[in-house]
Amino acid sequence: MSAENKTEAGIGMYALVWAALMLLTALTVATAGMNLRKITIIVCLGIAALKSTLVLLYFMHLRYENRTVIKLIIPIAIVTLAIFIGGTFSDVFTR
Repeated sequence: MSAENKTEAGIGMYALVWAALMLLTALTVATAGMNLRKITIIVCLGIAALKSTLVLLYFMHLRYENRTVIKLIIPIAIVTLAIFIGGTFSDVFTR
């Protein structure tokens, strides 16, 4: 097995991802304090999505997982999210 076919990240990669997460957290706090009007929520959610992607890929080891598993997880996650959002909006619309 060559060095390029690694099956998991090393300590250096975990430290780099942790540093990126800390930087993105500071950016989220700074953005929340700014007056960006309507796009503040969009920017903060975008940063949160990026942070969750880093956690999923490296700390939950999905970066090195078989692609078949990922192809199963993504549709299930989208359907679950759609159910939660649909349930929330159905409650809001019936009031």
